[in-house]
Amino acid sequence: MSKNKSNTSKYSWLSLICIIALGIALNILGSKLNGFLGLPLFLDGIGTVLTALLGGGIPCITAGFLTNILLGIFDPVTMYYCVFSVMIAAAVVRFAEHLRHVRVKYILLTILTIAFIGGAGGGLLTWLIGGYSFGEGYAVDMAAAINSAVPMGYFLSNLLSCFLVDIVDKTVVVLIAILFYRLLPARLGEHFRGAQWYFINIFTKRRQKGDPKFSIRRKLTFLVTTTTSLVAAAAIGISIFQYHGSTLAAYEERGRCVTQVIASKIDKEKIGDYLERGRAVEGYEDFEELLYALRESSPEITYLYIYKIAEDGSHVVFDLDTPHLEADEPGDVLEHDSTIGKYLNEFLSGRGVTSDITNDSFGWLFSVYQPILDDKGVPLAYIGVDLAMDRLNSTEIAFLARLISLFLGFLVLIRTYAVWIAERTIIHPVNAIADVATSFTVDTADARKEGLKAINELEIHTGDEIENLYEAYKKATSATVHYIDDALQKGEQIRRLQNGLILVLADIVESRDKCTGDHVRKTAVYSEIILRQLQEDSKYADQITDEYIEEVVNSAPLHDIGKIQVPDAVLNKPGRLTDEEFTLMKTHAAAGSEIIEKTISIVGESSDYLNEAKNLAACHHEKWNGTGYPAGLSGEDIPLSARVMAVADVFDALVSRRSYKEPFPVDMALDIIREGSGSHFDPEVVRAFLAAEDEVRKTAQLNLGI
Repeated sequence: MSKNKSNTSKYSWLSLICIIALGIALNILGSKLNGFLGLPLFLDGIGTVLTALLGGGIPCITAGFLTNILLGIFDPVTMYYCVFSVMIAAAVVRFAEHLRHVRVKYILLTILTIAFIGGAGGGLLTWLIGGYSFGEGYAVDMAAAINSAVPMGYFLSNLLSCFLVDIVDKTVVVLIAILFYRLLPARLGEHFRGAQWYFINIFTKRRQKGDPKFSIRRKLTFLVTTTTSLVAAAAIGISIFQYHGSTLAAYEERGRCVTQVIASKIDKEKIGDYLERGRAVEGYEDFEELLYALRESSPEITYLYIYKIAEDGSHVVFDLDTPHLEADEPGDVLEHDSTIGKYLNEFLSGRGVTSDITNDSFGWLFSVYQPILDDKGVPLAYIGVDLAMDRLNSTEIAFLARLISLFLGFLVLIRTYAVWIAERTIIHPVNAIADVATSFTVDTADARKEGLKAINELEIHTGDEIENLYEAYKKATSATVHYIDDALQKGEQIRRLQNGLILVLADIVESRDKCTGDHVRKTAVYSEIILRQLQEDSKYADQITDEYIEEVVNSAPLHDIGKIQVPDAVLNKPGRLTDEEFTLMKTHAAAGSEIIEKTISIVGESSDYLNEAKNLAACHHEKWNGTGYPAGLSGEDIPLSARVMAVADVFDALVSRRSYKEPFPVDMALDIIREGSGSHFDPEVVRAFLAAEDEVRKTAQLNLGI
C-alpha cells in the first residue's frame, strides 16, 4: 500500500470515529437535558439522526447502539433498548437523503416510522420487562385517560400512549437534527459522505437483472446472520435454562431456611399435645405467630403448615390461614395433597422428599419439606412450605425479553460491520476486478493501454487472497497485452512480407510483358476505390467489410498469376493474336486458379485471403452476360471480387500502353466501361466506379511502380 493511500485510509477511519463520537455525545447530552428539564420525553436520538444525515449507516447504527450501552452504565434497563436504537438508526438511514433536502412528506414518514419502533416496540419491551406492567409515569397516566375515554384495555391503551408520546419525542429529535445539519458547513457533510465507509450499503440489495442468483454478498449476509442468530439462540437458551435452575434453587433455599428455623424453634415434645388439644396447649398460639411472621418474610410463601403424615391422611399440627383457604384446626385429618400422596411411602419411612413442584387446584407451587425427627430418627411430623411460582413465569419472560433485546442489538451491529467489512475487503474488490475485466478490450492499442491503466488504478490492498488474485490478474493481463502487441507486430511484419512477396511474384509474371508497367498495383488501387464506394451506398454494403476489402486488395496482384504459363511469344506479340494464340492466352485464368489451389493445399487450412486470390485469378475474365471465360459464369454467380477486378483490369488495360496498342484517353476508357455495364460488367460495380471518377483519374495518372 502506498504511503498516500495509507494516510487516506487512516484519515477516513479517524473521520468515522469522530462522527460516531459526535453522535453519542449529542444523544447523551439530549438525554441528560431531558432529565434536567423534567420533560416526559427522551431526546436521546438527536445524535443518531444527525449521524445518519452526515455519515450514513455505519456510524449511525454504531452511535445508536453505543449510546444505550453507555447510558446503561447509569441505568441498566436502558441497555436493553439498544435493539430499538439500531432499528431506528437503520430506518433513518433509509430516509436520510430526503431529510437532507427537507422534504416534508418524508420527514413526517420518518417521524411516524421511528416513533412506532421506539414507542410501540419500546412499550412492548417495557411491559415484558416490568412483569406485564408499564410501571408509572406520564405515559401511564395518559393511557388511563385514553382508556377511560375509549375503553380498550390496559395493554392497548398504554401501547397507544407510548406511541403518541414517542411521536412528540421523535418530532423534536428529527427537527433539531435537521436544524443542526443545515447549520453545519456543507463541505463537512460532503467530506463524510465521500469517505470510503459511506458508500457501503449495509442493507441487503435488491437483486437486479443480470446479477448472480447467489451473490457473495447474499451468501455472506446469510452466513453471518445465521451464525450469529444460532449463537444468540444457543446463548439465550442456555441463559434461560440457567436462570430457571438458579431461580428454583433460590426458591428451595428460601423454603429450606424457613423450615430449618421452624425445626429449630419447635418443641418436639409438644407435637403430640398439639395434635390432641390444639390451641389449649400453652405456647401453641405464640408459635403460630412465629409461623405467620416467617410466612410474611417472603412474598412467594403462600402456604406454611406442619402435618403428621399417616396412612389415613395428613394430621394437622399447624395450618396457617390464607386469603385463598381457611385454616384447618389442629387434629383435623386431611386428604393427602398431590405431593404427599405421590411420595407417601417416602414420608412414612422418614426419608421424605426435599422439594417438589405441583400445579393443581392450590396453584402452581414449589413445595419444600423437612421432617421433625425424634431422638430415634422417627418422623414426628413434616414442616411444609409452599412458594407460589406465578412470579417465576413473569420474571423469566422479563429476563428473556432483556436477553433477546440485547442480543438482537448486538446481532444487528455485528451483521452491519460484517457486511461492511465483507463489502469493503471482498465484494467491492472482486466486483471492481470483474468490471474492469468485462470492459477490457484488445481491439486497439489504445484500448489495451487504457485497460491496463484501469487495472493498475484499482490498487487493491486487502492483504489477503483477494490481493493475491488481483496481483496475479494484473500480471497475467499485462503479459497477455504484451504478447498480443508482440503478436500483432510480428503479424504485421508477416503481412508486409506476404504482400511484398505477392508483389514480387506479380512483378516477375508481369515483367515478361514488356509493356504492362505497374498494372498489378493500379488494378489493386482501382479495386479498392470501387469497393469503398460500394461499401457506402450499394446493395453489397453488408457483404463488403473492411476485412473483405483488405483481403481483395492484397490478393489483387495475383489475378494474372496464370500468365506465367503463357509463352513469351504470345504474351509479347505486337500484333493481333490468332485464334489459337488467343485460346492459349485464355488458359491463364484456369492456370492461375490451379496455382493458387495448390498453394491452399500446401497451407493446409482455409484462408479467406487465398480464396479471394483464387476467385480473382479464375473469374476476372467472366462477363455479366455469361459470355466470358473460362467457365461462362453470369450475373451474381461470378464472385463479387472478380466482378470488381473485371472493371479495374479492363480500365487499366485501356488507359495503359501495350505492345499491340497505344493508351486510350481516360474519357474514352470511361465511356467504354459505361457501355459495358449490364453486358460485360456488373451495373452496380460500374456505377460505383463512375461515382468515384475523380479518384480513378488521379490513379490513372500515377506511376505506382516508382
